[in-house]
Amino acid sequence: MTSLSNTPWDELEIGMEAEIRRICRADDFFVFANITGNMNPKHFPRMKDLEGDDALQEPVAPAMWVSTLVASAVGNKLPGPGTLYKSHNVEFFERAHAGDELVIRVRVTDKLDNHVARLACRVDTTEGKKLLRGCVEVYVPLERMDYQAEEIPGLIVHKHVHFDKLLAEAEPLPPIRTAVVAPETDDSLLGALLAFDHTIINPILIGDEARIHAAAKAVDRDISGFELIHEPNQRMAAALGVRLVHENRAQAVMKGNLHTDDLLGQVVKREGGLRIGRRLSHVFVMDVPGLTHLLLISDAAINIAPDLETKLDITQNAIDLAHSLGIAEPKVGILSAVETVTTKIPSTLDAAAISKMAERGQIKGALGAGPLAMDNAINIGAARTKGIRSMVAGQADILIAPNLESANMLAKELTFIAHAEAGGLVIGAKCPVILTSRADGHKARLVSCAVAALHAHRGQFL
Repeated sequence: MTSLSNTPWDELEIGMEAEIRRICRADDFFVFANITGNMNPKHFPRMKDLEGDDALQEPVAPAMWVSTLVASAVGNKLPGPGTLYKSHNVEFFERAHAGDELVIRVRVTDKLDNHVARLACRVDTTEGKKLLRGCVEVYVPLERMDYQAEEIPGLIVHKHVHFDKLLAEAEPLPPIRTAVVAPETDDSLLGALLAFDHTIINPILIGDEARIHAAAKAVDRDISGFELIHEPNQRMAAALGVRLVHENRAQAVMKGNLHTDDLLGQVVKREGGLRIGRRLSHVFVMDVPGLTHLLLISDAAINIAPDLETKLDITQNAIDLAHSLGIAEPKVGILSAVETVTTKIPSTLDAAAISKMAERGQIKGALGAGPLAMDNAINIGAARTKGIRSMVAGQADILIAPNLESANMLAKELTFIAHAEAGGLVIGAKCPVILTSRADGHKARLVSCAVAALHAHRGQFL
């Protein structure tokens, strides 16, 4: 809680001064854009469409955002709480950029009629760059006010920098030939086409030819240059996609508009499927606003109630994918409802066993800890409050859920409540299997393809 006090009219004197400091952050500029509707790309980072020196600069602070900082000096410091604006007249000089620290100063120059005061204002960087000069006129409160400022609601800027990084890493790689099964709706087709546009995949379209052409027409795309194999039976189309992998004509399989069971039924067949000995599992790769790293969650789509042996494969699959995504030694949190081992909750026993196996090298390439509840797996403050100290607690890169229901709910809560973006991949097969949902947006489908391409290249499938 912040304590604020004002200087009422009778105590205000000419020559009084106040100062505040503020560091420019790119997130501030995104918030300002949402408030004002000013979408000038000069104010945003990662200006991909600009060329020359402008493309390399930190984003420029909007001048009007800089001027609003004067209001914080007036409203918080001098005259302080209870002050209301009458006029604001400023001139701008040099520009501030993200990362600059600004010094905002105000000084009382005149006391006018009707309890109006005029204050000179200036804003500079701590390095001496002159940004703003001007004056404001304000209505000064008549009575003293001591104000305890309650915590105001925080803001999270919904940006997905981790996914942007994955796309940037995948695009320079040779595109992987991908059997896209039943891309017979505009969404399922467009996801594959967007990945082609980003040079991530070369799609082979398998399904009902008429429906695929209708979907292409709906999204106004010409697909005459793509290989298209007519197979109206979706189960047979899935079998054909698997066969293309065995024939080395495809390096990945992507789900279009068909039931997951129809696709995976062909993938897991003992004869002619894509199994390689380990249990298959699904991994959500999530970009959660406010989280400083990617978050992998498994298994949310295939293994309903996995036993300990299956959980070991689920865990190793997720670790292998994390390696492909550039996480050299991922931290794996084995989840349960509590962080203590108890026979009353069987998942705590599995978690403890997996944690010990990771410690002894039976699970390779990661640090593991469990059982962990969700709070102390992902929040280091919660872990310390409960006295849990490990290299994993509070900073897990991978979350292994007790069962399919809990993993699925966790991933979808992050997507639809916390505004995370999610990509999905089936791991443990002869090749990556891109398993998207009908509810997925274009970005999720595109990132799923990028994850598949990175895993195909770095996981030594090719």
